Amino acid sequence: MDLAVGSIVEGKVTGITKFGAFVALPEGKSGMVHISEVATSFVNDIKDHLQEGQQVKVKIINIDQAGRINLSIKKALPQEPRAERSGGYAPRGSRFSQRAGGSRGRAPQPPKDPASMSFEDKLKAFMSDSESRQADVRHATDRKNGSRRRR
Repeated sequence: MDLAVGSIVEGKVTGITKFGAFVALPEGKSGMVHISEVATSFVNDIKDHLQEGQQVKVKIINIDQAGRINLSIKKALPQEPRAERSGGYAPRGSRFSQRAGGSRGRAPQPPKDPASMSFEDKLKAFMSDSESRQADVRHATDRKNGSRRRR
């Protein structure tokens, strides 16, 4: 059996560390499954998912120049079909506008029919929305930078 990148093979767990598990492969070779490649969910303790002596199916994801074999258990699992989206992208909204009660603690206003609004009302609504969005962006940016506004 040829051990090539992309092939799925059966192996036996020979050792467990805090960062991964070592698996004995056919032809007397061994490889390592990193803790991030053990399960599709977050793995805090690898011993919750694997035990020494356990038989596992692994996919060979990389063989480096030193001959070390990187393995994945989660990529060897059958893939669940993903829901197709039209256009390939999901609509994206502001994280801050999704807060309960609307933006900045104001009561949410029902959307008005743009055809019945005057130019001044449309401009007022646009300016209010624009200022709110800019304040949300400034608030998020200030938190990310760790800076605080001086008084």
